[in-house]
Amino acid sequence: MVRSLLTEGEVHLRGYQPEDAPALWRLFFDTVRRVNRRDYSAAQVEAWASEDIDPLDWQALLDHNRPFIVEQSGRILGYADVQPDGLIDHFFCHWQAQGKGVGTRLMVHIELQAQRLDLNALHAHVSLTAEPFFKRFGFEVVKREVVQVRGQSLPRCLMRKDLSSK
Repeated sequence: MVRSLLTEGEVHLRGYQPEDAPALWRLFFDTVRRVNRRDYSAAQVEAWASEDIDPLDWQALLDHNRPFIVEQSGRILGYADVQPDGLIDHFFCHWQAQGKGVGTRLMVHIELQAQRLDLNALHAHVSLTAEPFFKRFGFEVVKREVVQVRGQSLPRCLMRKDLSSK
């Protein structure tokens, strides 16, 4: 099934539509619960991707962030956003599409958007799991931090990529 995610039909990028919110929540939930377990405990991922996340709050977040989506034959493989200040708030790839080029497609689009917005830098609060991926794209750790989420301490890092020399 993993191979079929990127071999059946054209992969394309599109803008977010409000009706995407439930599918993006499922992708976020499944990815954190399956992939981030490599670097976080069961209690940490259950707090981070909680079944108690209010669907209306999730919808409002996505309506505000306006992510872009990589999909194939109607199946969402990943999504990400970049905000006007250069913040990458969400960046998630389907757990079965990890290492298949979806993240690269999203990051290339983020950098194109950053050029369009005339940004000098990009920054993101990055999980331990995603840190190596962001490093491959030239992001550097600015600081390590621990955030509290539903009673759990989650380590992460603030990463930044300077775009001013481009």
